Amino acid sequence: MKKGNKYGLHRVIKPKGVLPQPAQKIDNAMELYDNEILIDVQVLNIDSASFTQIKAEVGDNEEKIKEKMMAIVNKRGKHHNPVTGSGGMLIGTVKEIGDRLLDRDLKVGDRIATLVSLSLTPLKIEKIKKVHKEIDQVEVKAQAILFESGIYAKLPTDIEDTLSLAVLDVAGAAAQTAKLVKPGDNVLIIGAGGKSGLLCLHEAKKRAGVTGTVIGMGHSDNSCKRIKELGAADIIIQGDATQPVESLKLLKTQTGGELADIVINNVNITDTEMASILCTKDKGTIYFFSMATSFTKAALGAEGVGKDVNMIIGNGFTEGHAQISLEILRENQKLQEIFTRLYT
Repeated sequence: MKKGNKYGLHRVIKPKGVLPQPAQKIDNAMELYDNEILIDVQVLNIDSASFTQIKAEVGDNEEKIKEKMMAIVNKRGKHHNPVTGSGGMLIGTVKEIGDRLLDRDLKVGDRIATLVSLSLTPLKIEKIKKVHKEIDQVEVKAQAILFESGIYAKLPTDIEDTLSLAVLDVAGAAAQTAKLVKPGDNVLIIGAGGKSGLLCLHEAKKRAGVTGTVIGMGHSDNSCKRIKELGAADIIIQGDATQPVESLKLLKTQTGGELADIVINNVNITDTEMASILCTKDKGTIYFFSMATSFTKAALGAEGVGKDVNMIIGNGFTEGHAQISLEILRENQKLQEIFTRLYT
């Protein structure tokens, strides 16, 4: 086997010298290097911001969505949305393991979910079988490469695959919430009715405790119904997070003028940075999990309104995030029922 670079630099075609994620094109030939894992892929979970953008561009027609996805992969060698810059993740079966990785707790035939973005994962799609537009998941006949530095989780036997994939795709959100929220905090979760938002609601309530307040903000009626059904939010706000002044007004009305110590932004659309910033106390923290975030807008916007806030980029990885999120699903029966209804 040919020797490969730990971070996948040997796969980068252009521009040379960059890592696979920002690269414009990578090599998606399925000939294995000695530090790679070859995966037979069954399902892609396209990240919410990317899938929303694709549907906005080509419409709701399944065949046009398939064509767009194939065009992205054929051009880039990976599913790297050129507009949002994001990808998603996959589940599949290990087909081959490079010689240098044979000491891992992994064997051919294991079913895994990759915990690194499709935007850096060499991917070759033979056929897109079915697009599940309502849950951002796509059944495929495909193969993918996981680099030596890539992380993964073996699929649990007690949770259905599509459900595991939905949870693991956003595992970083709940794990980061667990790190950020302290007892007594006022926590605002924007986009609280989506899959990452619901996981964050559970974790925020658990961490803020009886002395804290958890506020769930959703845009649609269905989103707010899910927030209410979960029962983890002390306050539910229905509003449009692209309208920052109105969002601030709604928050103050519901909290008696109080702002949030922690704001967690989980939305899949653009232009919600300023609502997050205005709703945060000075010296408070905003966690932008959303891949639709413009960090230029966030940084310059906070400066423009004189807000001294800590802004955290939504790192999809934190230690133990897969286990934390799957355990949330196991321990919260109501959340499991909602996710089962939505994603299976």
